[in-house]
Amino acid sequence: MSIVTAKRLDTVEEYYFSKKLREVRSLVLQGKPVINMAIGSPDLEPPVSVIKAITEAVLVNGAHKYQSYQGLPELRKAIVNFYELHYGVDLNEDTEVLPLMGSKEGIMHISMAYLNEGDQVLIPNPGYPTYTSVTRLLGAEPIFYDLSAENAWEPNLEALSKQDLSKVKIMWVNYPHMPTGAAGSKEMFKSLIAFAKKHNILLVNDNPYSFVLNPEPMSILSIPGAKEVAIELNSLSKTFNMAGWRVGMVLGAKEKIEAILKVKSNMDSGMFQGLQKGAIAALECGTEWFASMNEVYAKRRKLIWKLATLLGCTYDQHATGMFVWSKLPAEITDAEAFIDRILYEKSIFITPGTIFGSQGKGYIRFSLCIDEKAIEEAIERLNGFV
Repeated sequence: MSIVTAKRLDTVEEYYFSKKLREVRSLVLQGKPVINMAIGSPDLEPPVSVIKAITEAVLVNGAHKYQSYQGLPELRKAIVNFYELHYGVDLNEDTEVLPLMGSKEGIMHISMAYLNEGDQVLIPNPGYPTYTSVTRLLGAEPIFYDLSAENAWEPNLEALSKQDLSKVKIMWVNYPHMPTGAAGSKEMFKSLIAFAKKHNILLVNDNPYSFVLNPEPMSILSIPGAKEVAIELNSLSKTFNMAGWRVGMVLGAKEKIEAILKVKSNMDSGMFQGLQKGAIAALECGTEWFASMNEVYAKRRKLIWKLATLLGCTYDQHATGMFVWSKLPAEITDAEAFIDRILYEKSIFITPGTIFGSQGKGYIRFSLCIDEKAIEEAIERLNGFV
């Protein structure tokens, strides 16, 4: 007997990495020495203080009970302090901060809070595929806006303004940008806020990469007037190597946070207290933490540049974040076929740019979440490959 699935599933496919990693695991089980250079899952450890905090928190009386949907007051306070110290943003810990079980769930919560069937959503191309899949699952329509190297991977707002935007409810932006590493700028944020106000659009900046190889961390909420139209997602996954902990946050004006909380409070029963205690310890780390982490990533990035050059790729040495976005040589016209050839002939897994949208055609993406010895091994395997 077959039970028919919901029609919304016809609008999406299984996430690329979910499918591809099964293929990679199959190769590993066959004895292939696969080097995974595709996934942005930090391999470094969280700060020692974080591990200590969660270890101690597990033993506290009441630690295993349901927790508040809004998180511990001290966690919200730690988030507010972090934003004030590092971004120069003033937030109210009681009304303008909502801890999340990872920022990915925030994409769904925000979309559910604001989108009706038939609404339109502006989505960057290239960009994080989840923006598109969540939009489609809710019966809304993705409207892709192209980003290009020629425009520093920033939106062309003049061109966008010429379109019919009357049905657009949300615009997703992501700076520092994934996958390209474009840092963005305060001037760009100012233009985006003016654009959102003019067209009555909710602007959402997804901001998990601002402390990775980025000398000037920024928040869209630091721009005067931003809270009128903008909210921001952030995460501890990349900043503190806590991807598996699933700790994120959404920040913005009171009425926007209240709308998102209406959804979230019907979706979960609060975050485990120990995780929250660990998150507090992370947020209280000093700047030496970022310096030590980026020292490691900088060494890895130089090796990845060497590897990309070996494949005939070009790249922007001023890009930020934990990836190297690389343009393939003109003669290689099919990135997916190219990376599959590398996977099956050299046992190295790299991400094709096309999974991030049509503007990713002709690009591949390397992750820095892999140790130097593995990168050196990949360089040796690919020497003379092209």
